[in-house]
Amino acid sequence: MSNKILVADDDPHIRDVITFALERAGMVVVTARDGADALAAWRRVTPDLIVLDIGMPEVDGLDVCRQIRKSSDVPILFLSARDEEVDRIIGLELGGDDYVSKPFSPRELVARVKTILKRTAGIRTLQKQSLARGALRLDRAAHSVSWAETPVALTAMEFSVLASLLGRPEVVFTREQLMVSAYGSGIHVSDRTIDSHVRNLRAKFLAIGCASVVATVHGVGFKLGTLEPIS
Repeated sequence: MSNKILVADDDPHIRDVITFALERAGMVVVTARDGADALAAWRRVTPDLIVLDIGMPEVDGLDVCRQIRKSSDVPILFLSARDEEVDRIIGLELGGDDYVSKPFSPRELVARVKTILKRTAGIRTLQKQSLARGALRLDRAAHSVSWAETPVALTAMEFSVLASLLGRPEVVFTREQLMVSAYGSGIHVSDRTIDSHVRNLRAKFLAIGCASVVATVHGVGFKLGTLEPIS
C-alpha cells in the first residue's frame, strides 16, 4: 500500500513541486494551502507523514505541530524559507522529526521522507520486544514508553534515540552514532539536531518526575541516565 503524505505549504508552486516528486516516488499526496487546512486534512485523511511549511500565514507550521502533537506522533518534516537555526531548533523541540530549508532539492526531500517512513515502518513491524530498566519501559511493537507507569508521548525520532540508549544502557553513544541510529546512514544532519531531541526527551521526563533520562558524557556524547525520580 502506498504511503499517504500530507503536504502543507501556502505557495502553490512549492506544493506542485513536492507533489510531483513524491508521486513519482510512488506515494499518495494530499495538499493543504494553510495551517487551518492542514489540521483539517490531517484529521480527515490520517497521513503517514506530514511535510509542513513553518512560515504559513495565520496558523503557522509550528502552531500546527503543537496541535497535532497533543494526540499524535505522526512524523513531521518541516520546511523553512529561512535558513535560521531558531526555526529548526524550535520545530524539533516541538516534536518535528526532520527539516529541509528552502530552496531545497526535491530529490533530497524525497530521500528524507523515505528515510523517516522506513524508520517508522521498521518500528511498527518489529516483533514485540520490550526494554526495561528501573521504572522505564519501552515497547517497540506498540511504540509506547512509560516511566513509573506513566505514559510518555514521544515522536518517532525521540523514540528511536531513547530505544538506542535503553538497548545498550552502559554504552556512551557519540552524536554520530545516535544520528545513524535515528536517521539511518546517508542522511546528513547537524549535531544540534540530536541535541534538540535529547533536550526534548529530558523535558518530557522531567515533567513526569524523572530527573535523569539521558546523561551527557562531556567530550564524548550521551548515555542512558540514572532514571532517578525528582527528590
